[in-house]
Amino acid sequence: QQERLKIASWICGFVDGEGCFSVSIIKNKTTKSGIQIFPEFVVTQGAKSLPALKEIKKFFDCGNIFVNKRYDNHNENLYRYCVRSLKEVELTIIPFFLENHLRTHKQKDFRIFRKIVTLMLEKRHLNNSGRKRIISLVSKMNRRKKHF
Repeated sequence: QQERLKIASWICGFVDGEGCFSVSIIKNKTTKSGIQIFPEFVVTQGAKSLPALKEIKKFFDCGNIFVNKRYDNHNENLYRYCVRSLKEVELTIIPFFLENHLRTHKQKDFRIFRKIVTLMLEKRHLNNSGRKRIISLVSKMNRRKKHF
């Protein structure tokens, strides 16, 4: 139990520095609305710190690690631990961060992320007013991208 608390604190600190709660809105002509909404929890590290991402993945017991190959002047590839499954976000990631609070601006992003996931679980992203609400919330997160 004590070891789990230490790891949880370490993960919170790690996510405060290197994590991200994001929601992508992507044009997709094959969907009825023409857009798809993807909530995602991500932690990124260089190849030398890949063991840290593996430890986080093992702790949460969900998500995947992907390589982003570098073709610039950096000496190592980047790796991304990603949780994209709405169910895994709902049942694992959100409860963890409700219990273990972040200490940076990412706490605000987490709260918005949680609202968006809740709207999606309520199927609100499937109607126009729900999508507009989600797009409005996304604009208040991270880089404040403009959408549609």
